[in-house]
Amino acid sequence: MKFNTLLFDLDGTLTDPMMGITNSVMYALKKYGIDETDRQKLCKFIGPPLSESFEKYYGFSKEQATEAVEFYREYFAPKGLFENAVIEGTEQMLDALKSSGAKMVLATSKPIIFANKILAHFDLDKYFDVTVGSNLDGTLGTKSEVIAEALKLAKVTDRTTAAMIGDRKHDIIGAKENGITPIGVTFGYGSFDELKTAGAEYILDSMKDLTEFLLK
Repeated sequence: MKFNTLLFDLDGTLTDPMMGITNSVMYALKKYGIDETDRQKLCKFIGPPLSESFEKYYGFSKEQATEAVEFYREYFAPKGLFENAVIEGTEQMLDALKSSGAKMVLATSKPIIFANKILAHFDLDKYFDVTVGSNLDGTLGTKSEVIAEALKLAKVTDRTTAAMIGDRKHDIIGAKENGITPIGVTFGYGSFDELKTAGAEYILDSMKDLTEFLLK
């Protein structure tokens, strides 16, 4: 194997969280009198930090965006996080990589308290040696910070042997900023062009292709 430490994004890479995330965003937007009915439009919220997306797509101030994230969590914490599905082939891939001896790390922008519940709910937690996400207090708020913390906790000394796998530009940019190999996947919510422009060294189109590539 070329990489002995593998960092994985969660949303759009291992699971498909569209229903839970879009329902939570709709719930938050209604608090501001915004009745958004186009679920596909809200898929842009999958992956990036939520506050950033409320600012970018709805013109919220930083204060409004912070408040909107709290409203989002009112729905997401008890219900939305379970409106989710494991992407086909994920478990087989994780099992094969774990069996091969790779160090397995989850590196997600999602608050770690939610990410761990999702992993446990779908029985995926057994595959990971380290899990890192953002904190509810706003710390580890960027993907680059999450990846840096994950590399530290995984005790990675040779960054040429580590790779970050994700479906959005934040995963790719964060990997590059931390000196590890960025690998993009197009079966999530980022396009080939988004991943290529961000600087992905490799881009895979299916879970099968990703599994075969990582096991080489």
